[in-house]
Amino acid sequence: MTQRSDEEWRPDLLGGEITARTIPLAADRAAAATPDADPPVATLVRLAPPRHRRAYLYVHGFSDYFFQVAWATEVAAATSADFYAVDLRRYGRSLRPGQIPGDVRDLADYDEELLAALEIVRAEGHDEVILLAHSTGGLIAPLFLSRYRRGIQGLVLNSPWFDVNDSALKRIASGPLARSVALRDPLRIVSRLEPGYTESIHVTRGGEFDFDLVWKPFDSFPVRAAWLAAIRRGHRELQRGLRLGLPILMCTSSRSGGTRGRPARPNDHATSDTVLDVAHMWRGVPELGRNVTLHTIPGGRHDLALSAGPARSHYAHAVIDWIAWTFDRANDDDA
Repeated sequence: MTQRSDEEWRPDLLGGEITARTIPLAADRAAAATPDADPPVATLVRLAPPRHRRAYLYVHGFSDYFFQVAWATEVAAATSADFYAVDLRRYGRSLRPGQIPGDVRDLADYDEELLAALEIVRAEGHDEVILLAHSTGGLIAPLFLSRYRRGIQGLVLNSPWFDVNDSALKRIASGPLARSVALRDPLRIVSRLEPGYTESIHVTRGGEFDFDLVWKPFDSFPVRAAWLAAIRRGHRELQRGLRLGLPILMCTSSRSGGTRGRPARPNDHATSDTVLDVAHMWRGVPELGRNVTLHTIPGGRHDLALSAGPARSHYAHAVIDWIAWTFDRANDDDA
């Protein structure tokens, strides 16, 4: 396998063999709102020097960044793959002074860093690339694939965000209200997420995982009008049907704790999705395409890779088994 020089890679904060590199980006509409802020960038993270033809590219969710190393390492090793992840503009490693965390006015803006990341991944010798996306990333990735399908062999969705977790009336009203407010004040805070889920997984509150509370705060980044309007446009586009012509695995928790505007109970955070309504994910299966496998994880949290041990292992093996059945078996049949 031909490998590209590592001159542009640098040691990552996660240590070990993990490296990262910065992807400069063009100014977008969000940049105009903060003219004194640093220009937008994205960051591509690599778990190890490339050793395989297959690669994963992970896309995180809202108020998040890549740090799920143990889960990623397990799946990559079991499926003979290299693992990459992108911290999108204004998130995690890509957040720069003066920027508003997570701010974007059109989900298609992310095409720039995803295309650049894929170019690097392919240049490192990978001719089989599978996108793996969580939550808001699980909305961004299918929309991206509806525009740029070529060169991607598969998609794995981890609790994708396909609708607002609220009452029917508020779901209907959220898009028009966000658009109306965004026309007058795009940065106006219109909502905040409850901290219970994020608190439940952090080591300082009795959870198993350590992560940067600036990049992934307990109470999340505030939800701003222009960003929510962009999300609701993405939801409408998805709901019209994307008809993606590639194999897709959607994994979700087997249940949600707190739906239709009702708060989650404290005990729900450990064993259910307390951020989104899994029924919205299941309803979205036919909107993705014809080759979609739905797999539910009993006891799974919103980020299935951050679930308690048995559910986390169940999720890893669901992906490993799907890869073996979808790609390795097909390769064996062609041999």
